Order: sequence, then structure tokens, then C-alpha cells
Amino acid sequence: MSSLRVALFPTCVNDAVHPATAIATVTVLERLGVEVDFPFEQTCCGQPQYNTGYRRETEPLLRRMAKAFDGYDHVVAPSGSCVAMVRDNYPRLGSRAAAEGRADDLADQARSLADRVHEFSEFLVDVLGVTDVGAYFPHTVTYHPSCHGLRVLGLGDRPRRLLEAVEGLELVELPGADECCGFGGTFAVKNPHVSAAMGADKIRNAEATGARVLCGADNSCLMHLDGMLRRRGSDLRPLHLAEILASTRTEPLR
Repeated sequence: MSSLRVALFPTCVNDAVHPATAIATVTVLERLGVEVDFPFEQTCCGQPQYNTGYRRETEPLLRRMAKAFDGYDHVVAPSGSCVAMVRDNYPRLGSRAAAEGRADDLADQARSLADRVHEFSEFLVDVLGVTDVGAYFPHTVTYHPSCHGLRVLGLGDRPRRLLEAVEGLELVELPGADECCGFGGTFAVKNPHVSAAMGADKIRNAEATGARVLCGADNSCLMHLDGMLRRRGSDLRPLHLAEILASTRTEPLR
């Protein structure tokens, strides 16, 4: 991997609200011998605009992202949601722009970037070929698969395999794991009561496992659930997969 150029795409939520996750991602990759760059030209991938119906307004962000990550062999992001935006929706934007005769080059830019972007767990398992990253986390954990990772990217058991290889970690099954937590980006804003009800179901199931930590691979979902857990006064702690994998015996996660 030392000869390959790898870039970090931390995403807006991690950059602004959960920087520890981005740091943990780099920590794990560097532990495995991967040199990671951070292109400062990157911005939001445009998912909020795209999901709200502002498709054409998302195109400049696609161009900026494609330019920022041009020349990298792999782009790694600790968010299935944002990776799904790049891999699934960028090509749609490019194809539509070409079909409308506005920007023939946008489709090429979209495809080029989409082919090189990986969600964190699939990069570890599929590209690096590892599940044991040398982590130590002596706690009981239950795992919530987010919708984009589960349904769009098809991450399958990759996150679970990584967790199962962590020394000291006890992984317990989450009832109704494949059910949405209710966040859904703008869905939570437009449908707050439904969103809160779905989140309450997810939290009840997670608390019933007796786990100390609720793990996920998308901090947008974990942020939604964390707010509800705090209001309940729950002892259950949401934590991103990367932060668990970054924890070791010499540097335990606090």
C-alpha cells in the first residue's frame, strides 16, 4: 500500500461534529502501513442539496470533489451515507447533465471518483484484506447497520467481522438491526415525530441487549440516537466503528 496514494474524505458531520472519528480512521490506516493525505480543497459532497431536490445545484460540488481527489488511487470515508452519495448519485448527476447537453465531462468525472471511493470497513476488508487491525476494546458492543451502508453499499458483515476480531470485545446481536433508526437526513427534519418514534424503537432494542456501547459506521445515525439517549438519561454510549478499531491496550479509548 505504500506505493498507492490514499486520501481521507472525512465528511461534513465528522469534520464539524465528530472529528475524533476522522482522527481514528487515520490512526487505524497508519497502523496498517497506509499513508493518508487530506486534500484541503474538498468540501461537502452535496448530499443534503441532492436529497432536498436541488440536483443541478449539486453539480458544482461534484466537480470540486472530483478535482480535490484527482490522482488518488483510493479515497476512504468513515460514512456509508456520503460514500453512497458519491458512488450511487454522482453517476446519476453526470448522466443527466450529459443527456441534457449541458456538461458531457461531468459523467466522466463522476464515474472516475465513484470507482475510487470506499467506505472505511470495506476498504479495510476488501482492499487491505484485513479484519484484525490490532484493536483492544474490553466492552460489550451491539452494532447498528445504517441504511445506506446496508442497502446501497451492501456492506454486509464487514463491520461485524472487524468487531469480532477486536480483542476483549463482546459483540451481542441487536434485535431489529436492519430497521432504520429514523434519522434519514432531512427526513428527521420534515417528519420529526415519525423519526423520533423510529429512534425510540432502535434505542429500546439496543438497551435490551445489555451492551455498554452502540456501534455504528455513520455518525449521522449515531448523532440522532445520541440525542435521544441523552434525553432518556441512558448509560448506553454511541460510538463509531473507527473509534473502537483505533483503541489499543497502550492507548485505550476514554
